Amino acid sequence: MNTYLRILSFAKPYRRYIPQYLVFATLSIIFGLINFTMLIPLFNVLFDQVDESTRAQMQHLPAFQFSIDYVLKVFDYYFMQVIEEYGKVGALLFVCAIIVVSVFLTNLFRYISGITLAKIRASVIQKLRMRIFEKTSQLHLGYFSNERKGDLISRMTNDVQEVENSVVNTLKVAFKEPATIIGYFLVLFFMSFKLTIFTIIIMPISGTIISEITKKLKRKATQSQESLGRIVNILDETLSGMRIVKAFNAQPFIRDKFGHEVKHYAGLNVAMARKQELASPLSEFMGVMVVAGILLYGGILVLNNNSELKASEFITYIILFSQILPPAKVISTALSSIQRGLASGERIFHTIDTQPAIQDKPGARSIDVFKHNIVFDHVSFSYEKETVLRDISFTIEKGKTVAIVGPSGGGKSTLADLIPRFYDPEAGTIFLDGIPLTDYKTESIRKLMGIVTQESILFNDTVFNNIAFGMPQASLEDVIRAAKIANAHDFIVNTPEGYETVIGERGTKLSGGQRQRISIARAILKNPPILILDEATSALDSESEKLVQEALANLMRNRTSIVIAHRLSTIQHAHEILVVQQGEIIERGRHDELVERGGLYCKLTEMQAVS
Repeated sequence: MNTYLRILSFAKPYRRYIPQYLVFATLSIIFGLINFTMLIPLFNVLFDQVDESTRAQMQHLPAFQFSIDYVLKVFDYYFMQVIEEYGKVGALLFVCAIIVVSVFLTNLFRYISGITLAKIRASVIQKLRMRIFEKTSQLHLGYFSNERKGDLISRMTNDVQEVENSVVNTLKVAFKEPATIIGYFLVLFFMSFKLTIFTIIIMPISGTIISEITKKLKRKATQSQESLGRIVNILDETLSGMRIVKAFNAQPFIRDKFGHEVKHYAGLNVAMARKQELASPLSEFMGVMVVAGILLYGGILVLNNNSELKASEFITYIILFSQILPPAKVISTALSSIQRGLASGERIFHTIDTQPAIQDKPGARSIDVFKHNIVFDHVSFSYEKETVLRDISFTIEKGKTVAIVGPSGGGKSTLADLIPRFYDPEAGTIFLDGIPLTDYKTESIRKLMGIVTQESILFNDTVFNNIAFGMPQASLEDVIRAAKIANAHDFIVNTPEGYETVIGERGTKLSGGQRQRISIARAILKNPPILILDEATSALDSESEKLVQEALANLMRNRTSIVIAHRLSTIQHAHEILVVQQGEIIERGRHDELVERGGLYCKLTEMQAVS
């Protein structure tokens, strides 16, 4: 119930639609009732049931009173006027005309209430999808290491869609269907109290059976959505790594893995369908059983003259009661299908309720200008139980270049990730201009930094939009200037649409060197005072590396730079080189000093020189 109410809470900004929906839905119910109550005078005319005493009562307009009986007597008065003036055929035409108008108004108000509800539904789903997307984008990087990307995508797409299909669509069940049933029962009570009490006694039997079915659906629904998330994850990994899949002839392995999960998902859906599909026919069967019981019990009363209902009224009573079955069936179906939506809602709220590990503390300040230095003071960091950095201390002065080198897995990238607060250290402190990073607003810290990584992160958009990413005010002249500095302008103008060329998903239409120069142009356009280069040239061929290295030299000019380098030839002019191994700084100094010491840095230099 809490999950259902949380989903509906997303409708709060759209409450202005709810009174409209209630009014139109109520009018639809009222005119729907009129459709069938008109059957009584219609049958009376057809079967010549208007006797002299009734005719005499119908000759006088009744005194006003707030009741259904008053409304019926007013109708009877005008109905009698029509009979006397136009005869039975005229009375039939009169009743039929009222029924036609009433049906038209019923469907008109049903349509308007449906459109109103659609606005609420669309707004709720839009807000819910935006909420989970915004929350996901705010989470720290470690969260994405622990969660499957496909499962997150599934929550934002399939789970939200499931919530719309099975939860938000049941909003009308919360009012319209129960109100319809209540309205019909009020009329039935008015027609025959004894018979209606009989129906109320035997109806809960079907409700009890259906409620037992719905209780068993939720667990299967949760497993189904989790399985669908794994399917999306396999698809994402396969499509992203299709080159490797084909290179290793791994299609059978992937096909078997995908087929196993799809089979599991299908089995879960069949198990749910067995229970979910049972609710509707069971409710209909039980409803017909109730109608049959009423027909038998009420028919005996009418035939033995023990009922307050006449034959025409009893037929109308049966027809009216039969109209309770469709909304009752809708409610039972909704109660069973809603379990899938609630399971999806819980998965969505699990993400929404996750607290980011990196948050601004209350009263955090902004930093607009980098003035002095960055200081690591006895910093340590672990991924869960694995210690990655141990007691790291060093200083990066403004305008200087510090290089970080060492064997793979030593903690170099993690060390760089601590500076823009992608992670926070477990021990020690990082100072920016003498103030701990945690005292600043994270957004203001990242505004000071430009990052170029080994993997060029580009988007399926134009060259212009990739360079101006995150900088909506950038002009074409600014982008072209940045591209020229990054040695990217010449190849860009030779593409089919120049700066408006769409470069494909992750920039697949460009070469590795071209993608990297686009990334560098993006960093140049941002014009950050602090630059982080994470093995920015390690994946390039010699010709591309030369162009990219020249672009990086242009980018690093007059900036504070932290360079993680695989190719040591690119950092020989760094002001300080830190050699990191197994999470510790084991050597530090300039290139010549470290070579003379004959330590790990010297060995790495000799190995690269030989290769």
